[in-house]
Amino acid sequence: MKKIGVLAMQGAFVEHIAALRRLGVEAVPIRLSGEFKGLSGLVIPGGESTTIGKLMRDYSLVDELKKLISKGFPVLGTCAGMILLAKEVQGLNQHTLGAVDIRVKRNAFGRQVDSFEIALDIPVLGCPPFPAVFIRAPWIEKVGDGVEVLASLPDGTPVAARQGNLLVTAFHPELTSDLRFHDYFLSIVNGNSKANADEA
Repeated sequence: MKKIGVLAMQGAFVEHIAALRRLGVEAVPIRLSGEFKGLSGLVIPGGESTTIGKLMRDYSLVDELKKLISKGFPVLGTCAGMILLAKEVQGLNQHTLGAVDIRVKRNAFGRQVDSFEIALDIPVLGCPPFPAVFIRAPWIEKVGDGVEVLASLPDGTPVAARQGNLLVTAFHPELTSDLRFHDYFLSIVNGNSKANADEA
């Protein structure tokens, strides 16, 4: 069975673990770099990006995760996770993992009270549209070469993308009963030539 880690520093990690387990996957919380061993993929959840980023540095996860990503390790980043995976972020005064060639704007839709849900057409997931939940969400302002936009808002603003084995979303797939986005990430994990973090 594939083993997926969910970064459990802060944010909606419990919901991601529950979603993955509903898909029959062994999903475990990750707080220390030594816990990457044996993983086939990792989820960086939504939450407060500055807090998660600081804790990742405090617990010496950044360099180890960068090394894994450079060797093809699959990672899903949702909301704050997308911010932390992006190469460039407006409004964030700290370094990110710099793994996905996108420029992201934090809190692009406004405050908590401006949160919303919308049915998004996401071709890789098929029909029906996906119920995307946006909470103090970022959006993607610029997409680099090698990045595939998977979903956009009706005005054309990109809100989900893939670069190789890295998958990012501005919304929270873990806050809906629809498991298709997690299942799509698992298809990336299952197609990965590197079996786990030991071999990456």
